[in-house]
Amino acid sequence: MRDVKLLPPPRPSVQDDSAMWVDEQIWGHRLWDAQSPWLIFLEFLTIADSRHRDQALFTEGLLDDASYPIAVSFKPQRRMHLRNILYNNEMLFEVAERYPDDATAWRKWLEWMQDNAQAVPNRDFSYLKKRFNSFKQFASLVGMLRSSTLESNTNKRWSSRFVFPFGRNAIYEDLSVSGAGPSREYIYFGRPGELLYQMLHRSAKANELRPFLESALDKKDPCDRLLALMQPDDQGDLQTRSTGYLPYASHPSFDALATDWLSLFQLSLPRFDAYSHLATLGALHLMLYQLVVAADRIGTRDPYFVCEVVAPRKTLVRELSGTSYMQNNQLPQQAVEQYVRALAETPEWQAAASDPAGFTACRQLMRDHVRWPREERDYDGPAEADALLIALRRAALSRHRQHVANVHRSYGGGAGLVSRRGTNRLRYAPTDELLKTLILANVPTRMEYGEFLTVLFERYGLVFGEREAQRVLSSDEFDKRAFQANSERLEVRLKTLGMLRRLSDACAYVENPLRKAAQ
Repeated sequence: MRDVKLLPPPRPSVQDDSAMWVDEQIWGHRLWDAQSPWLIFLEFLTIADSRHRDQALFTEGLLDDASYPIAVSFKPQRRMHLRNILYNNEMLFEVAERYPDDATAWRKWLEWMQDNAQAVPNRDFSYLKKRFNSFKQFASLVGMLRSSTLESNTNKRWSSRFVFPFGRNAIYEDLSVSGAGPSREYIYFGRPGELLYQMLHRSAKANELRPFLESALDKKDPCDRLLALMQPDDQGDLQTRSTGYLPYASHPSFDALATDWLSLFQLSLPRFDAYSHLATLGALHLMLYQLVVAADRIGTRDPYFVCEVVAPRKTLVRELSGTSYMQNNQLPQQAVEQYVRALAETPEWQAAASDPAGFTACRQLMRDHVRWPREERDYDGPAEADALLIALRRAALSRHRQHVANVHRSYGGGAGLVSRRGTNRLRYAPTDELLKTLILANVPTRMEYGEFLTVLFERYGLVFGEREAQRVLSSDEFDKRAFQANSERLEVRLKTLGMLRRLSDACAYVENPLRKAAQ
């Protein structure tokens, strides 16, 4: 394995919500496939906002006095009044249209909210009358804010819909609302945002990133001020939560993520532009982290990604890209299998397994390492160490396939790298949006095209051109002309995006238009 500092697993009490502790010891708690780049980013913001309110952004220690990892405590906002107004309130627009008289409109709507608002201890929304000139103005502004809803085409419950994060008054956690009140569910906020926070905190760039994040959270925005007007002054008691477990004190993947975010922040982009790029890079680097850690654990080279620039017809590069995807997609499962094999190779297991009466000791060792089998029903096979290992492997892979095995496809697709475009087979075919993000993060002002392809390969493992392909493919797979054509198609795409200029037949430059404009 590469030279990284591993942290011990957290205290057993922290692990109790997980029936098995295998994926978590490899990648952390937790990677969750059912989360888009935007939702990962929003979950990250809830932690960053809370820590900044406590003047403790990126200041956490790693180990406590007993050498257990320290979980970061944070108090995410709920903002239930705002969420009722924005997303649990279809009557608002009907009232605005039906009652031209302002006093009547306010009275009818406030009565409706008194009966229908959910998850607020006091259903009194009358504070809004003093903050807006008229009911029609209020309804119009609510409609405007609703139009900025992220992923508005998804069919999520009203308590899991999110307005664009204009500022700290727009940041809140995902909740489920029932008769018992609001409760935290790890579905749409499944904790990868917590991993993202910890990765940035443990990166070598954390101190450089801190002022940019603080400035972004503090920055006054007209829409954020409007959102503040829609909420009561007293937000109620906030519940303390703790981040999950990340196994590494430091890792090159953390530094790569932080470097990209820092480059984006330094462009001083408006939120609407910057946050989209940050969300894309967050998902991309989480995907890369999973695959790099998996490859490291099984002892193979870092993954590479043969990227097809979509052509009118099927190409050799498309075939190689699909093969590259399938190879990478197997890495996480192979890492789980390697983890089980490594457990069987420990001196403690070997000693217990060689003892004719050592099955009980083997089972206890397994419980100590992976908290399985926790109950008698978890394992009902023969009292043999080998059979117990086979059962662990089967159970670990079954659990792995439910969510963690899908992270490569889910995050890669969300970031714009993995695609079925033009075919029914998954492969790497970067979108224009991802290409633009990579240029903004990696091109200072102008970069020679060949050098840009080298940067994409060395930083992300992306293979577009012949030189990079020759470094990773066997002689049987490599075709110079196919990758030259692929590189030429990428050049045309970047030129169409306004991010490449060819000065002569032998000289093409990729340009970062934002840095160039700032000169």
